[in-house]
Amino acid sequence: MKTLQLLFLICTIQLSAQASWQMAPNAYSNPNGQRFDDVFFLNENLGWAANGYYAAVYKTTDGGLSWTEQLNESELPGGYYFRNIEFLDANIGFLGTLNGSFFKTVDGGSSWTEVSISPNPNAICGLDAVGTSTIYGCGAYFSPAHIIKSTDSGDTWTLTDMSAYANALVEVLFLDEMHGFASGKNFDGGLILETTDGGSTWTEIYNTNSPGDYVWKLQTLPGNNDIMFGSVSSVTPNLGQLIKSTNGGQTWTSYDAPETDIQAVGFISETQGWMGGHTTGFYETLDGGQTWTNLNIGNNLNRIVILSPSLAYASGTTVYKFTEDTLSNQNIEIDDSEDKLDITLSRNPIKDVLEFTIDFPSDDNLVIELYDVNGKYIKQLSRDIILHHTLKSYSFDLSEMESGVYFVNFHNNSGRSSIKIVKR
Repeated sequence: MKTLQLLFLICTIQLSAQASWQMAPNAYSNPNGQRFDDVFFLNENLGWAANGYYAAVYKTTDGGLSWTEQLNESELPGGYYFRNIEFLDANIGFLGTLNGSFFKTVDGGSSWTEVSISPNPNAICGLDAVGTSTIYGCGAYFSPAHIIKSTDSGDTWTLTDMSAYANALVEVLFLDEMHGFASGKNFDGGLILETTDGGSTWTEIYNTNSPGDYVWKLQTLPGNNDIMFGSVSSVTPNLGQLIKSTNGGQTWTSYDAPETDIQAVGFISETQGWMGGHTTGFYETLDGGQTWTNLNIGNNLNRIVILSPSLAYASGTTVYKFTEDTLSNQNIEIDDSEDKLDITLSRNPIKDVLEFTIDFPSDDNLVIELYDVNGKYIKQLSRDIILHHTLKSYSFDLSEMESGVYFVNFHNNSGRSSIKIVKR
């Protein structure tokens, strides 16, 4: 047995050393720094990708070498932001949005129908299919927090109000139909919740204790569910975090991540893995997160899916593949320009009133929060729902705040950004 384990370890090291991250050929490349929010693979060949702001679904049957568009928002009434995609099998799949709609397919993505859930969730930010017929979902990053569940392949659903545990949920990860985790944030900080009874009860097992943080993504190491990783998205001037557990989530260790708004995380061993976020591509660690190396590939990463020590996929401004093969990317051009909210301050420094305008190009969700110069959360200024393209003015009375430097954090469907202001 020890000999076999040693041989597997040697093969794993050799395979991963030969493999590299590359842009998937023939995959659509998003302009203006927008991204594919999710990618999902049933096996090494069959997968789907959900394009966020541009609201489209793509399918591959040859391991990402070619992609077919199956759905775009022109085929649906209203505007959509596609957040995630998940399949139970080759036919039955689900598509979550940030617009109060949720879709199901029973023909592998060729056609989609809207799912009816009562009460209707305002967004689905995370999905996980487990077993043969069970699906969990959660939302929303902009609150309120809820869990949806189906045990009959998505024919019927229940919704659980999670406001007693969290303000916002963005990820669900289940080991089996009964045992799973959900992550997001509450008033204390970024959190992870655990259930062992199929979501009937939940227990908080981790909190960053830094208000404004989110635990954004969760991963278990393939073949060893005791080893877990998570990404913590924070706010300026703080760095995000990699969190790691070696005992099934009961205790956690944190390490500085490569950027503030970190989101994607994926490891092929206890020591080798990658992270990335809204302002970075792939950063690699070979020592379990103590140090990071910029691989200078990728942009605006949100999801990393590990299939084996030598095969993985990721979603960002396009779809990326970790493989030993050399991929042809002659037809792909990546626009790495950042897509940030178009915010114009009326004045800075300010005296008592903070005023600014935001030019929204389309429908959106927005949370505006105030932090001190050290990145400590002060209060939420606004939670706004934008229904269409508009130029909107905002005004907030900050007369009760002391003179000094503050950060105003803006969190919308396309990411988080901060503006430094000075109050006289």
